Amino acid sequence: MFAAIVAVAAYFGAQSAVEFAPATLRAAKAEAVIPTNDMQATPGPETAGIAKSADGHFWAEGDVNGRTVRFLVDTGATAVALTPKDAEKLGFRAEDLNYGSSVLTAAGKTRAAPVKLVSISVGGAKLENVDAVVIEQGLDASLLGMSYLGRLSRFEATRTRLVLQP
Repeated sequence: MFAAIVAVAAYFGAQSAVEFAPATLRAAKAEAVIPTNDMQATPGPETAGIAKSADGHFWAEGDVNGRTVRFLVDTGATAVALTPKDAEKLGFRAEDLNYGSSVLTAAGKTRAAPVKLVSISVGGAKLENVDAVVIEQGLDASLLGMSYLGRLSRFEATRTRLVLQP
């Protein structure tokens, strides 16, 4: 199953890679987060929660640079990855993007352009200056990856809900 993971290489430099796993693997990874003693299941006042959707995935409405973007939460993606349509909605013009990285996705080889997002807020869990990539082709939905999730003080996936704490 791990052979099915397709890596997207070097969008911010040779040390970075973005992984795009098949939907079934993404869901399994999201549920595999095991809480530690300092990860309480009860949301606090600054904690955001995302209910698991009927398709078994966590879908999040995010406020990105003042616009709404629907994300598939993907703990297997190293970075936030935007579709061209969502990037355009956020004010990134295709002709201004530098698609300098060659990447592989489940849909095949394509190009990626690094961008910086002023802010992303999901259910009140707001972060500023978030690294992201625009994937030229091959994404059906934008991905809320680890360049956002990894900067939270905690996130926890349960069977029914994803908890985010800034």
